Amino acid sequence: MSTTDAAGSILAETGIPGLDDILGGGLTANRLYLVEGDPGTGKTTLGLRFLLTGAARGEPTVYVSLSETRDELEVVAQSHGWSLDGVTISELAPSEEALTADAENTMFHPSELELGETTRTVLRDVERVKPRRVVFDSLSEMRLLASNPLRYRRQILALKQFFVGRKCTVMLLDDRTSDVSDLQLQSLAHGVISLERRSPEYGVMQRRLQILKMRGKPFRPGYHDYTIVRGGLSVFPRLVAAEHQEPFEAETIKSGLKALDELMGGGLDRGTSTLLMGPAGSGKSTLATQYAVAAAARGERAAFFLFDEGRMTFQMRSAALGLDVRGHLESGRVVISQIDPGAISAGEFVDLVRREVDEQQARVVVIDSLNGYLNSMPEARFLAIQLHELLVFLGQRGVTTILVVAQHGLIGSMETPVDASYLADNVVMLRFFEAEGRVRQSLSVLKKRSGAHERTIRELEFGAHGIRIGPPLSAFHGVLTGVPRYVGQPLPDHEHEPDASS
Repeated sequence: MSTTDAAGSILAETGIPGLDDILGGGLTANRLYLVEGDPGTGKTTLGLRFLLTGAARGEPTVYVSLSETRDELEVVAQSHGWSLDGVTISELAPSEEALTADAENTMFHPSELELGETTRTVLRDVERVKPRRVVFDSLSEMRLLASNPLRYRRQILALKQFFVGRKCTVMLLDDRTSDVSDLQLQSLAHGVISLERRSPEYGVMQRRLQILKMRGKPFRPGYHDYTIVRGGLSVFPRLVAAEHQEPFEAETIKSGLKALDELMGGGLDRGTSTLLMGPAGSGKSTLATQYAVAAAARGERAAFFLFDEGRMTFQMRSAALGLDVRGHLESGRVVISQIDPGAISAGEFVDLVRREVDEQQARVVVIDSLNGYLNSMPEARFLAIQLHELLVFLGQRGVTTILVVAQHGLIGSMETPVDASYLADNVVMLRFFEAEGRVRQSLSVLKKRSGAHERTIRELEFGAHGIRIGPPLSAFHGVLTGVPRYVGQPLPDHEHEPDASS
């Protein structure tokens, strides 16, 4: 059964779910498309997946190869676990005899004979197989055979006209080895898909694609990250939060600690994001774990995305503080994804979070930390935009999100590597301070968009008993400087009443 779009046009699915999502279901059938990208971006893999998807539906398909032999294509297919039995391969690489000196032609320019013979061979195979899908790999070989831009453009026009009316979807692969971008070729194609690859200073190669053109059909613009894995391309569509609105019941999320809930003005509101910021070792991750464990005890699913801490270290630290993470991990109510910033792109990470919410119904998401998330972004200046889109998406799904940011410094003045405080609904600050010859910790709420919160600064302690939040530090002045001054007398009681922030 054929797939159609909103306008009723028949679609040719590429077989890559993420790419089909970007294209609004697939390519409009019976048109000619250009897929361009540098060597190593996965054009051949994309083309084979496109043909195999058609072959699985009983459609005749042809792969026209000007540069690779059948054996080479078989190796590519085997690396993905594919069989090319349903694909007709038209192998047009020059034979061994054609490369000998005796086979050289002296009366005509070689391109005049070779290009014509190549074209005739392609047309004969198409007439014989009557394919519904054709992939031509690659145009750089045809460009070389044509020897000049005019003959090359005429040849492409001739191919396009040949396929008109034959109910065939054609995909032309171009490795962009020419010195000049071929805008004329882009103008001839019904749609253009551009593949790119980048090598960061550290970490794995990162790839992304964008749809440069698609006539008469809506698509999701912008860059979309993708990876090449066994089974083909895994494409991660750019997250557009406006496409994922879903109603949910408003309620207050409790932490399981009465003093912490009082400090937060009753608790966290469902669908909001909370930023826990402070120096390393101040207890940010432990507070986040407290909320996740409380959610799991209510029967909800909590998902951790750890950039900095190992899975075993996380479990050992939580157990030492009396937080039952292991039991919830075994039940599946708490899940941990350990993220390597050097091995994942920002788009792939967003897709992991999205799948955890959409497919596994996670209600609490902890990202620990944003510093690691920042390191996964080659263009750090775009982090705030992408993070905003992710937080809006999670909020619209009723997910309570907790973000951890490690600030630089230990006592006194702190520096934040990324300013996400304006993006979060709630901001909680943790600090070290010195008092009576001891290094202590403090906790305060700077911001809560959805209602009132307590404006006091409280002492925070961790031990085998768990998390303990003390009374307001009313007898001290300058706690946030790291070296407070003891004033002896507490402030009037009305200073401790909850206050609403703008």
